[in-house]
Amino acid sequence: MARDVIVACDFADAKTTLDFLDLFEKNSNTGRKPFVKIGMELFYAEGPSIVREIKSRGHKIFLDLKLHDIPNTVKKTMAVLSKLDVDITNLHAAGTSSMMKAALEGLTREDGTRPLLIAVTQLTSTDREALENELLIKEPMEEVVMSYALNAKNSGLDGVVCSPLEAKAVHDTCGKSFLTVTPGVRFDDGEKGDQKRVMTPREARKAGSDYIVMGRPITAAADPCAAYFRAVREFLED
Repeated sequence: MARDVIVACDFADAKTTLDFLDLFEKNSNTGRKPFVKIGMELFYAEGPSIVREIKSRGHKIFLDLKLHDIPNTVKKTMAVLSKLDVDITNLHAAGTSSMMKAALEGLTREDGTRPLLIAVTQLTSTDREALENELLIKEPMEEVVMSYALNAKNSGLDGVVCSPLEAKAVHDTCGKSFLTVTPGVRFDDGEKGDQKRVMTPREARKAGSDYIVMGRPITAAADPCAAYFRAVREFLED
């Protein structure tokens, strides 16, 4: 898969989501359909039907449910998700290598095909203080992320979700083909929101991100289409 900008459609219902995606049908003559992230809020509200609807419209989908449970439960859940024909899905690397290997087994269809499977290392809303004082992890953030990323690679996964600040180090540790999917991306003139470890699209590209995930800077923009194509230009073309 090539580099791309993934739009986080963190909406509460199908109508709002589909109305948003309709903007690109009405206002774009490029033929480019945004790569869409469906997270927990939308999936829990609408279920698998929203995945099928968006897929039928020709969008690639990152199903961002961040599974984290005992290996057997995650394996069975991934077997269900494998039927939805998404392009990427994920889990928490903190669930251990046993869970990640079980997930990969469950996600793989009988014909050997499967979506890309990536692992969340540390959420971009987690900073050094929270890591140490709440999660009781004393090692530096980058060391923790690299350890989780290496566990994911050794478990057979395709990549990780990480901060763009850590993308280069992940590639250095796990190889160039190991994907880095990076939220925490904001325009240089935008608000950070609740993200703590952020970069601009241009900076993320230079840092080695394979995919950037942008939500509110696009979905809450006065002109979402213009914001999306700005992100595409800065990340893919500049």
